[in-house]
Amino acid sequence: MIAFSIYSKIPVPQFEWKEEDMKYMLCFFPWIGAVIGGCVYLWSCLCSIFDVGEICHVLIGAAIPLVITGGFHADGFMDTMDAFHSYKPREKKLEILKDSHIGAFAVIMLAMYGIIYIGAFSEVADRNLIKIVCGGFFLARCLSGISVVTFPAAKKDGMLYLFASSSQKTIVKWSLYLQGIACICFMLWQSLYAGILVVAAAFLAFLYYYYRTKKELGGITGDTAGYFVLICEASMMIVAAGISVLI
Repeated sequence: MIAFSIYSKIPVPQFEWKEEDMKYMLCFFPWIGAVIGGCVYLWSCLCSIFDVGEICHVLIGAAIPLVITGGFHADGFMDTMDAFHSYKPREKKLEILKDSHIGAFAVIMLAMYGIIYIGAFSEVADRNLIKIVCGGFFLARCLSGISVVTFPAAKKDGMLYLFASSSQKTIVKWSLYLQGIACICFMLWQSLYAGILVVAAAFLAFLYYYYRTKKELGGITGDTAGYFVLICEASMMIVAAGISVLI
C-alpha cells in the first residue's frame, strides 16, 4: 500500500506509516510498472479491436504512465535535467535538485523526451513487441529499486535516503533480482531476439545511470531515480521501434 501510495495515483487504503512498514516497500515498486504495462497492453488491444486511429492510440498510450504515476518520475527527470545542464559544481547541482522551480532545460528536455518516446511508440505494432515493451515498465522499476539499495546516495537526507536506510537491503535486493529475472524471462519468451535487445537496452541505461550520477552528483537521489525510470523506458521503446522497423 505504501509503494502504490507513493509511486502512483491509484487509490489505496490510508494508514499511519511506521518504520517497520518501510522495510520491504521497494519489493513492491515494480508492480506499479505491472499495472502500467497491463493498461498499455489493454489499450493497444482495444485500439486494434475498435480500429482506433494511430494518433489517438499513440498519444493516449504514451499518457497512460503519466496518468497512473501522476508524473512522479517526470518531475524527477525535469529536476535532474536542470541540474545536469547547469554545468555548475556538484554542491550547486544538488541545490538545484531541491529547488521546486523548473528551468528552461527541464522543459526543453521533457519536450524532446516526449517527442522521441511518442515517435518510437508509433513504430511498435507487433503484438509480441508490445508485450515486451509493457514488460519493460516492470523491469525499469526493478532496476530502479536495485539502484536505490545498491548505488551510493549523493546526500544523507531526502526520500531516497530514507527508503534506502529503512529497507532490509538483502531481502529487497534478492526480491527485486528474482522479479527482474522473471520479467526478463517473460520478455524473452515473447521473442528471443527482440527480448535480448530490449533487455540489453535496459541494462545499458542502468550502467549509464550509474556512471552519469556518480560523475555529476557523487551518487543518486530521489530525483535521479525518477530520471532513470524514464530513461530506461525510453531506451527500451526506441530499441523496440528499431526492431519493428527492421522486421
